[in-house]
Amino acid sequence: MADRKALIVWGGWDGHEPEKVAHFFEMLLKGEGFNVEVSNTLDTFADEEKVRSMNLLVPIYTMSEITPAQRDPILRAVREDGIGIAGCHGGMCDSFRVDTEWQFMTGGQWVAHPGNDGVRYTVNINAAVPHPITDGIPDFEVVSEQYYLHTDPGNQVLATTDFPTPGVDGPHVENPCKMPQVWTKMYGKGRVFYNALGHHCDVLEAEHPRELMRRGFLWAAKGVGLINRVHV
Repeated sequence: MADRKALIVWGGWDGHEPEKVAHFFEMLLKGEGFNVEVSNTLDTFADEEKVRSMNLLVPIYTMSEITPAQRDPILRAVREDGIGIAGCHGGMCDSFRVDTEWQFMTGGQWVAHPGNDGVRYTVNINAAVPHPITDGIPDFEVVSEQYYLHTDPGNQVLATTDFPTPGVDGPHVENPCKMPQVWTKMYGKGRVFYNALGHHCDVLEAEHPRELMRRGFLWAAKGVGLINRVHV
């Protein structure tokens, strides 16, 4: 097995349990043979040589600000070198609300979670888009925040959730839709994977969300692809 390297950078709003999620993802990646570096400062991303030496970047950073010096090495690594980036929930698609290039890369931005935490809803696997990330995974229920996102129409949507959820009121109820929850895309040469689940670590530790993240990491990582064993 070729040397696989992943960089996890966590921080921002503590309510998303970024440190706990970081160590959970570290465990998943080490189980797949990655050498994993974990950092709690965005300044780690400013080390362009380090960033561009990785196979996979995993941001777990919510509601924060990023400087060009911290962000640009990531953009170049993904766009030009084909280094993968993968993440979940607010840790990747509510990281830097004023940074539109980050949103362009990741494929979406959180805008609301009607009902807040504790909503029971179904994640529907998109059977119309067969993909090794979702192969064999059934539709499943979660109790968590149900993310309403503004998303890139170029995303390959692997799973959705129905809005509105019965009993959850709000201005969205007049606009029923299937909201993307899991997707892949390309940003230049690099693969991007996103899963909207993950308000708390225990949501990700459940069987199907865990497997989606594991496969998503493998799919996105440069030079790896989804060629590893499948757990369902």
